[in-house]
Amino acid sequence: MTSETIAVVVPARSAGHDLRAIKVVLHREMLRFVNDRTRMLSMFFQPVLWLFVMGTGLGSLVQGSIPGVDYRTFMYPGMISMTVIMTGMFSAGSIVWDREFGFLREMLVAPVSRGAIVLGKSLGGALVATGQGVVILAMAGLVGVPYSPSLMLTLLAEMFLAAFTITAFGVMLAARMKNMQTFFGLMQMAIMPMMFLSGAMFPLANLPSWLHILTVINPMTYAVDPMRQAVFSHLNVPDQVNAVLNPGVQWFGWQVPVVLELGVVAGLGAVLLGVGILQFRRTD
Repeated sequence: MTSETIAVVVPARSAGHDLRAIKVVLHREMLRFVNDRTRMLSMFFQPVLWLFVMGTGLGSLVQGSIPGVDYRTFMYPGMISMTVIMTGMFSAGSIVWDREFGFLREMLVAPVSRGAIVLGKSLGGALVATGQGVVILAMAGLVGVPYSPSLMLTLLAEMFLAAFTITAFGVMLAARMKNMQTFFGLMQMAIMPMMFLSGAMFPLANLPSWLHILTVINPMTYAVDPMRQAVFSHLNVPDQVNAVLNPGVQWFGWQVPVVLELGVVAGLGAVLLGVGILQFRRTD
C-alpha cells in the first residue's frame, strides 16, 4: 500500500481577495445587528429617553433664557451623535466575542490582509451605526427640526463619518482585549467623558476656561458641532439665542470652520484605523 502526498495550495493574497474579505466582514456585521433585536431596541431607547425625558426636564429650567427654541432641538444633534457612537463601539466590541469563540483566529489565518479585516469591521460598524441614527433622524419633526432634504443628507454624511471614526477607535481598543468585561469597562471610561464634554447636552458658550479647554481637546466635539451647525442653519432663531446655543468651536478666539472640524474627525479616523491595523498585525 502506497501513500500519496496531497499538496495543499493556499491562494496568494490579492487585492480582489482583500475586497471580498471587506465585503464578507461588512455583510456579517449587518446580519449580526439585524438578528440581535434586543441590542437594536436598547440602542434606540437610550437616546430617546435622553432626548424626550431629560430634554423636556432641562428645557423647562431654561425656557425663559432661550425664547423661541425648544431645548430638545438643541439636544437633537447630540443625541444623534450618542446613538451612532454607542452603536459603533458595540459593533467594534464584537471582535472580543469573535476572539473568545475562535472565529477571529479563522479570519486571521485567511489569505487576506489584516488591514482588509479591520477596514471591513470599521465600515460594517459605521453602516450599522448610521442605520441606527436614521431612526433618530426620522424623529426630527417631533423636536422642531425641519425635514429638509439637504439637512437630512448633511446629517447622514456627518453621522457616517463620526460612526466610522468611533468604530475604528473601538476596533483599536478591542484588538488586544481578551474578554468583554475589560472592553466595556474601558469603553465606558473613554466614551462617557467624551460624551459629556462634547457639547451634546449643554452649550459650549460662556464656559469656564478649564472646561472650555477640555471641550476643545475632546475629539467628539468636532463630530457634534457640525451636526448642530447644520441643524441651526435651517432654523429661524434670534441672533442672541443662536450665539448661546450654537457658538461653534474656537481656537484662541478663532472660529473653527465646519470643513476643518470634519477634517479633524476624518483625519483622526484614518489614524485610528492605521493603529488598529498595526494592532491586528501583532495579534495571533
